[in-house]
Amino acid sequence: MKGHGYLRWCLLSFLLLTSLVFPGKSLATSWAYSFVVWNGYIYVVSDEEVTKVGNEIGHVTKYSDMESYPGNFSNSFAKGTKYYSIKGISKNEAIAVEKSKGQYIKAYREAEYQVRGAFDGYFDGQQGAIKIFVLLIIGILAVIFFFRMKGKKNP
Repeated sequence: MKGHGYLRWCLLSFLLLTSLVFPGKSLATSWAYSFVVWNGYIYVVSDEEVTKVGNEIGHVTKYSDMESYPGNFSNSFAKGTKYYSIKGISKNEAIAVEKSKGQYIKAYREAEYQVRGAFDGYFDGQQGAIKIFVLLIIGILAVIFFFRMKGKKNP
C-alpha cells in the first residue's frame, strides 16, 4: 500500500512539472491577420471590394482560428467560402473571396503556405533546450524514484 502513495506522489509531481514546462495556452495559434490559403499560397484578406470577378477557382476546405491545416484553409472564412479570379489581375498577385452573396473582397498573395504542427518551433532556441533538459531530468528522477520504491518492496 505504501508504494501506491509514492507512485501517486511521483505521478502528481510529474504532471505538475510538465504542465509548467508545457503550458497549454502557448500552443494555441495567434494570427496577425485574416487570410485564406489557395493553391499552396497564403493570401492576406483586405477590405478592398472587387467588382470585376472572374471564374470560381476554389473554396475553403477547412476553417480554424486555432490550428493550421493543409489545403484551402482559412482563419476567417467558413468552410465552403468560394474563391474567384479577378479580371485583369494575375492569380499570383491577388484573388477575390466571396464575403457574402454578390460581395467580394480582394486577398493579396503573400507567401508560400507551410502547415505548422502544434509543437513546430516549440523546442527551438535556448528556451527549447531548457524545456528538453527539464523533461530529461524529470524523467531520470522518475525512473530512479520508481526503482528505489520497487527495491524497498522486495527486500
